[in-house]
Order: sequence, then C-alpha cells, then structure tokens
Amino acid sequence: MTRMRFRGPRVIEGGRMGEATDARVAAVLDVLAGGRASVVAERHGVDPALLHRWTQAFTEAGTAAVTNRPGPDLAVQRDRFLSVFTHGLRSPLAVAQAWVGLLGDMSIDAASRQQALVRLQAALDLLDERTGEVELLTAAMLGRIEPDPRAVTVGEVAASLTVPEEIGGDGAQVVLHVDVDLFPRIVRDLWKAAVSTRPAPRRVHLDVRRDAPWTELRIVREGDPVDPETARALFEPFDAPGGGLSGITVGLYLARALTVVHGGTVGMEQDEHRAVLWVRVPDPAPADPHHEEETS
Repeated sequence: MTRMRFRGPRVIEGGRMGEATDARVAAVLDVLAGGRASVVAERHGVDPALLHRWTQAFTEAGTAAVTNRPGPDLAVQRDRFLSVFTHGLRSPLAVAQAWVGLLGDMSIDAASRQQALVRLQAALDLLDERTGEVELLTAAMLGRIEPDPRAVTVGEVAASLTVPEEIGGDGAQVVLHVDVDLFPRIVRDLWKAAVSTRPAPRRVHLDVRRDAPWTELRIVREGDPVDPETARALFEPFDAPGGGLSGITVGLYLARALTVVHGGTVGMEQDEHRAVLWVRVPDPAPADPHHEEETS
C-alpha cells in the first residue's frame, strides 16, 4: 500500500466555523427543551445512550463556563497530553541527532553513511508527522478547521488500506460527503488501531452501513477481545506498542477531534469474537427549495 500524505488543515482566523447549529447540538437542545430522549434520538437518527452522553457533556461544559470552574479532569487531560506529546517529539529528534552525529564521522564507510541517511530521513519524517498531528489537533479543538465536504466514494477514501472488493455491507460505491484530505486520515487511524492493538486480530476488514441521515464506516477486527482499559486508552494519547520509532502517538484522540469537525461521531464496540471501531458522518442536508427559488 502507498503511504498517504496529508496537507495541512484549512484554518480559519479566530472564532468557530459557520453559523448553522450542529446536528448534535440541535438534538441536545431538543432534550433540554423538554423532548423525550428516546423520541429525540429516533428523530435525529442517533443512539439514545449517545444522546445521553452528549446532553451530560453539554450541561457539564455549560456549568463550568458559567461558574468559571472547569472540571478537574480538563487540566489533567491537558497536562497529560502535553507531556506525552512532548515525549513523542523528543524521541525522533534524539534519533535524528544521533544519526547526524554519525554522519559527521568521516571515518565511516559508504554503506554506513547510506544507512545513516535512511534512518535520519525516517526520523525526520516521523517528526514532521507528529508536528502535523498536533497542528491539526490544536486547530480542531479550537474550532478553527473548516472542512471542505466533497462527494467521494468509500472505496476512494480507503484506497490505501483495502481493495474495493473486500469492503462489506453496502459496499465501496457508497458516496460520502466529507473533506477528502481529513476524512481518510480518520479511517486510516481507526484501521491502524484495529491492526496494531493486542491481542493481534485474525482479520481486519471494512464494512459500510447506510442508515439515513447517517453513513457509518466500521473497521471490523475479528479475534479475541481487546482489554477494556486498552480500549478506553485508544481514544487518548497513548504509548504505541513496541516502542522504537513508532514512539508515542496521539492515538485516536486526533481521529475523534476530526470526526467532530465533520459533525459526526466515533466509537468502539466489541463482544467475545470481534471489535468494531466505527465512524459515523451525516449526509448533506437536503437543498431548501424555497432558497433555490429565491436565488434562481
């Protein structure tokens, strides 16, 4: 498979993007206005338990803002992320410095020099990737990424991961309306987590489900279940298995932030035989015929 390269985020200056109410916020506001959660969840096409978590998070965040008393977990999470990410930058930087020192030794032979150049390039590539990750993550958390949704098939999104013939469910030809630079990164990170998390899976494949107004991509990981603590840690900055140049990554923390930018949700579910890492994104809103008449 070819390595995917990602351009930097399209960052807007200041403020939150757009003026339209997010579909998730609209669902929460319906609940807060007195709507029955089960009815609101069905109307918006979301799981009632997920809507409950959104409502709880919404009220907790509002309370913290009004009282100017952020929850204690926020500072702990921030400090943990900064500590982990700083370590993640330091590791490839130390490797690069070591190989630069070796290149400065004029006594080494041509083969050793070539090996040093290869290792140095790998370390610099990783450093560039880590820097891009924190740039994207920071911009997403500040609400400063403006996605550019375009029509793209699931097969095109997952081209670097699997062949169209092996995409199950509703198939590779399902059309998504997503940012063609950012969304493939979400799918790639979910796939990478499914493949690399221990115990090693027997098989990993992609499944697609259309359930208007949502489309769900499911990375199905067949095999023994993932330890619950490991499963929770997947969505936080974590120490990647194996160490080495893979080092410390942002895990699925970035994937979750980029999913939120798309107005979607991401999560994981599992039983004794398989685990599913899924990302759900909304279909585009239908065109307003009255607006079309006014502009025609």
